[in-house]
Amino acid sequence: MASLEKIKRAVLRIQQAYEMAQHAGNVLICAYSGGKDSDVLLDLCLKSGVPFRAEHNHTGIDAPETVYHIRDVFAGLSVPTKINIPEISMWELIVKKLMPPTRRVRYCCEHLKERQFGNQHMLFGVRWGESNNRKQRGLHEKLSSEKANRIIYQDENDNNRKLTEICITNNRVATNPIIDWTNSDIWRYVRNDNLKMNPLYRCGFHRVGCIGCPNAGEHVLYQFARYPKYKAAYIRAFDKMLIAKVESRKRRGKPQELSAIWKSGEMLFNWWTNPKFDPRQLTLEDMEE
Repeated sequence: MASLEKIKRAVLRIQQAYEMAQHAGNVLICAYSGGKDSDVLLDLCLKSGVPFRAEHNHTGIDAPETVYHIRDVFAGLSVPTKINIPEISMWELIVKKLMPPTRRVRYCCEHLKERQFGNQHMLFGVRWGESNNRKQRGLHEKLSSEKANRIIYQDENDNNRKLTEICITNNRVATNPIIDWTNSDIWRYVRNDNLKMNPLYRCGFHRVGCIGCPNAGEHVLYQFARYPKYKAAYIRAFDKMLIAKVESRKRRGKPQELSAIWKSGEMLFNWWTNPKFDPRQLTLEDMEE
């Protein structure tokens, strides 16, 4: 299992987060996604003995297995739970943004995941080992929609600690209790504590997330083969998006004819899911408004 030292440290971080939340008059919320990291985080929150609420942001594009797993877990909890429903669907977002989500422009995360949490003290299952971007995150974070306004608070004894005296009042703050855990730590903890996991991990999924996530890489092709109704929904949304795109250009006096590659939602979908294409290298001349 994960070392006892890491477990004790994670539990202590949760308890410290609760004290910080109390000081600011906030509720401590465990963000739960239905993936392995959030299952471990939720179990650690229960072991910490502090009051908290478990919340899940329903995106509308999660796999059915994930949705059922979340329902089962929440039904068996003795702490308050809440499932947040977004004000706008993924399909409406695509039409509104006039472009599909890409690795560089993931507006879906902002609208379907981040905005639904209120100004409370959040606990996330973020880990450095998950991605290079997450290596920039610290133990405690002051969250802001403006990147320049975000502040990272490191461990008390961390040489890179940015701020030692903090006053957290009106801003949403996040704590990442298992930020230094490895994949091995996670799976050892799961096996040792016999945690009930999302069944998708037994189906070859290494990470559980939204169907069609730009960060899924080639795995997105397997997702759409497994869930063809999601593929059809994306194509319908892309069709509507292209019509809205032409109308938008017409209102602004721009040429209405788009590049030949964007003649239909299906053509756009095939481009979007091409495993040989890297969206980060794209200049979206025909897409960005």
